[in-house]
Amino acid sequence: MQLSEFDFELPKNLIAKHPIYPRGNSKLLYLDNSAKIFDYKFPEIINLFKKGDLLIFNNSKVIPAYLVGKVNNSFNISKEIVIYLNREITPNKWLAFAKPKKLLSLNKEIIFTNNLKGEVVKILNSGEITLKFNYSNPILLNKICNIGMMPIPPYLKRKPEETDNQDYQTVFAKEYGSVAAPTAGLHFTNSLLDKIKSIGVKINFIRLDVGSGTFLPVKSKNIFEHKMHLEKFFIPQETAEAINKTKQDGNRVICVGTTTLRAIESSSDSNGFIKYQNSETNIFITPGYQFKVVDCLITNFHTPKSTLLMLISAFSGINNIKLLYTHAIKNNYRFFSYGDACWLDRIKNNYTTNS
Repeated sequence: MQLSEFDFELPKNLIAKHPIYPRGNSKLLYLDNSAKIFDYKFPEIINLFKKGDLLIFNNSKVIPAYLVGKVNNSFNISKEIVIYLNREITPNKWLAFAKPKKLLSLNKEIIFTNNLKGEVVKILNSGEITLKFNYSNPILLNKICNIGMMPIPPYLKRKPEETDNQDYQTVFAKEYGSVAAPTAGLHFTNSLLDKIKSIGVKINFIRLDVGSGTFLPVKSKNIFEHKMHLEKFFIPQETAEAINKTKQDGNRVICVGTTTLRAIESSSDSNGFIKYQNSETNIFITPGYQFKVVDCLITNFHTPKSTLLMLISAFSGINNIKLLYTHAIKNNYRFFSYGDACWLDRIKNNYTTNS
């Protein structure tokens, strides 16, 4: 299947650089299981739920992984460098991206504060570096949280701001682990969650630590040649049991975010049965994939040529998604991490993949 199938033109003014205030007041585009499209305001999502539904969120908390440090160049002049932490390797080592990378060499020291320093111990062909800090977790994480800023997506083309500390974190975030937000969850407020519970919808959580690879476009012309990044995930026993009971009762499993969906589908056996999991996944969902568990997906609008756009095309049909995105652009929906949301019903289709 060709990458060009997942490309589209988006006016730059539709890329949301900041969220709508207050939280939870974005627009919501609904694609039902007959491929009809409906326009809503996000608070009206309450009308789409049914008693007995199970709503599942990713409660991973975003680490303020955007760090600014100083390095000495070849003339021994101090220069500013930005470090984007990407993936924890050990309690004191991280994979990271650096900008400008040309300032770095093997064994180069980066000074973040008077007592927090990092040493470049490896430079990888992927463009990443391995950074060894002079502290280990949990002290290291505390220090990072004290000086770091939110690692907002690069396509926003701006530096993190103070408001991002709240805007780029879900209200139910629990344990630090992600370097990108599970953005579909950003639309939900505590009051909306209470309303959803009050109509008989059950709420459970998984944790998938989102990596910066979520922003990377697919470059292979044939999408099946793309190599997915690994991400850690955890499905508690309570959530696994709730999913199995919901499916047994004939009710719907609704995922908030592609990260939640990927974790659950990664954990399912061929019959859709879920067990407790503490593992990693690099599942790559493309058109033709047979979903075993998830019935509905609440998600944002995704970037062209992204694995996430391929996932929702598999979920609701590639042609249906093209029509949905055309409608969204025509009606000035706001796109990407800080943009509007859509509710997708799973639409069974007879699409077959061709390599």
